[in-house]
Amino acid sequence: MDVEPLQLKTDELCCQYAWRDARELRADVAFWLGTVRRLLAGPCSLGDRRELLVVLGWLCLLIGCLDYDLGDRRGAESARLAAFRVGRETNHGEIQAWSFEMGAWFALTQGRHRAVADFARGGLRAAPHSSVAVQLTALNAKAAARRGECVDRLLDHGFSLLGKHDNPSRPGHHFVIDPTKWPFYAMDCYRIARQDDKSAQHASEVLRLSRGPGGVEKSPMRAAEAKLTLAALSLRGGDLEAAADYTAKALSVERKSVNSLLLVADEVAMEARSLRSGAPAIREIGERIEAVRSRAPER
Repeated sequence: MDVEPLQLKTDELCCQYAWRDARELRADVAFWLGTVRRLLAGPCSLGDRRELLVVLGWLCLLIGCLDYDLGDRRGAESARLAAFRVGRETNHGEIQAWSFEMGAWFALTQGRHRAVADFARGGLRAAPHSSVAVQLTALNAKAAARRGECVDRLLDHGFSLLGKHDNPSRPGHHFVIDPTKWPFYAMDCYRIARQDDKSAQHASEVLRLSRGPGGVEKSPMRAAEAKLTLAALSLRGGDLEAAADYTAKALSVERKSVNSLLLVADEVAMEARSLRSGAPAIREIGERIEAVRSRAPER
């Protein structure tokens, strides 16, 4: 059995995560999951079975991310646990680590900030030398910032981990960490820590790196969070019109991870409420965020 075409197809689907319509991509991933499961149900050698299971693990991780983006928390958690079981059965530390990373992401966006550290520790034990360690450290830093803790040590550690890895051949792959993602992590931490200058610098860098040929955003979800960061910073600086403009542009993006987007949008709303202003721009910000929340599916 030649498993390589399935491996290549899985990599291609993972590279489409950042920009493709989530429902359309999920349908394709579900199709290939079914294909792999049918092959596993038939006769195959032990070597082929392990390779098919590894493909299955990556597809479970991907469909779990998409389910979470679409608001299906139960489906996302089920897929995450399925991936973990595959990783454990095949002794594939990286798949196990990414399942922990997803748990950390879910916890962060649900406000369970202390649970993030537990997931991060589990993932680091599973694959301490993989690039997923960078992502786990970054999520831990984001949660620590929201707990009011100093994040400089965690950010320095994450940056040093990043430096130990070569630039990936396919940086667009969702389960690959590349240097262009680091400003995205740091931007969030510095915004929460109210180190506004650093946060603004990183947000601008995220927007620059997100632009592809012709100005098309190749990473629309990262760009949206950068715009929300700039909205929060504009509110702190008293520029209400700029804040409303950044918010409108961020929330109008078609490809979004609802839970992640609302995590940052709610922080923008909190900044707006803290001003105790009845200005039209402030009302507009609140209305736009509530509109996104009201349309967000949650199952």
